Amino acid sequence: MKTSPTLKIKLNTGLLPVICAIALLLVIVDGYRGWAILLVGMGGVWLFSYLWVRALAQGLAIRREMRFGWAQVGDRLEERFTLINRARIPALWVEVIGQTNMPDYWANQVRMVEPRAETHWAIRGLCTRRGLYTLGPTTLETNDPFGIFTLTLHDPVATTLMVMPPILPLPFIQVAPGGRAGEGTPRLHALDPTVSASNVREYAPGDSLRWIHWPTSARHNEYFVRVFEGAPAGDWWVILDLERGVQVGENQNATDEHGIILAASLVDLGMRSGHAVGLSAHGKDQLIWHRPAMSDEAKGSILRSLALVEPGEVSLAKLLAYARPQIGQNTSLIVITPAIGGAWLAALLATRRTGAIPSVLL
Repeated sequence: MKTSPTLKIKLNTGLLPVICAIALLLVIVDGYRGWAILLVGMGGVWLFSYLWVRALAQGLAIRREMRFGWAQVGDRLEERFTLINRARIPALWVEVIGQTNMPDYWANQVRMVEPRAETHWAIRGLCTRRGLYTLGPTTLETNDPFGIFTLTLHDPVATTLMVMPPILPLPFIQVAPGGRAGEGTPRLHALDPTVSASNVREYAPGDSLRWIHWPTSARHNEYFVRVFEGAPAGDWWVILDLERGVQVGENQNATDEHGIILAASLVDLGMRSGHAVGLSAHGKDQLIWHRPAMSDEAKGSILRSLALVEPGEVSLAKLLAYARPQIGQNTSLIVITPAIGGAWLAALLATRRTGAIPSVLL
């Protein structure tokens, strides 16, 4: 349902009505022609100013447009504005107040628009923090030429922008492979359960150096790794510790922000490496639980959850205890935590009984 703009016309000074009232009284009592001229002049200015802002109230409109409804930290945001004047008089100056809760982004402008015309401009900003932000509503303020009346138009239309955490290229991270060894797709009817290499692919960050196939790497002058048959294609489970009590730092330098960025980058790395990736975390009154999957939709869903989550009170030990029955065999368990204490080690070792192979990133 589209909401119509609301308008307000405000008289800036009460002196003019007082002067007109006194002039009218003097005309009636004295009859001096000068008082009549003063009354007509002041009253005419008053009426002219009111009709001016009334015409602009019926003719002014604002339109805000944004190409995408989502972005990542570090992306450039561009918002396009169109100020429309359908009246037969010009808007000599219009203050455009673009309200938003997005940090480090300002959309306020002062513009002039000719009669029956439009003016266009763009506001650019940088997405500096993850989260869900609102662009709008928008308020227009303008005056008549004498500044007697102020017209305020409030357009309640607002759009939302989801800013997701960035995905960064990671240095080499050794993720313990789930299952017996290697990666790949098992042969459905293999009689021999031994592992054998059947193919090669380009090296990706996170691959073990012992999987490099040196003859192929020498021929192509870049690294290639072996793809194994008969080895389980292990899932990745990323467990992110967001307990407020163990976090240090503030704002973008806080450990929870670094952990969220690392989790997002690992999800992307795992899916690009051919793994189904899941994620679990417990934020403020919110459990994030994404079962392992390998698709753009799954990655987008995880990134949206990471964009909104805030540190909570649930400890890593409790999160691991909850996740343990859900983690299957042949799974690589990746734990991200700033907690260097050992309170969660017992819960982590208990996950080994499910067949999961843990890797811890501190």
